[in-house]
Amino acid sequence: MAKFLIHGSYTAQGAKGLIKEGGSGRKAAIEKALADVGGTLDSIYWAFGSDDLIMICDLPDTASGLAFAMAGGSSGSLKLTTTPLLSVEDVDAACKKAVTYRPAGA
Repeated sequence: MAKFLIHGSYTAQGAKGLIKEGGSGRKAAIEKALADVGGTLDSIYWAFGSDDLIMICDLPDTASGLAFAMAGGSSGSLKLTTTPLLSVEDVDAACKKAVTYRPAGA
């Protein structure tokens, strides 16, 4: 499973929906949407400031992460930013790969 950090801000329409359903209702809807693509919710928080919602999700792959983000983003109720999270093992594996790169102009 891949981990994703998803954060976003509600539109006026989304804020009205949150007020109507409360946090528990929105959490249940998010868990259902994640399950539809084989994922689970690791943690969820609401905040105020530039982000209204912050989640960490486990999803089978990047295509599933994109499908979830597109479903939420296309709803018109919130604007999302999705960031794949890399494990220590991912970073270690990347550090061991040899890459030949020539900087521009070199």
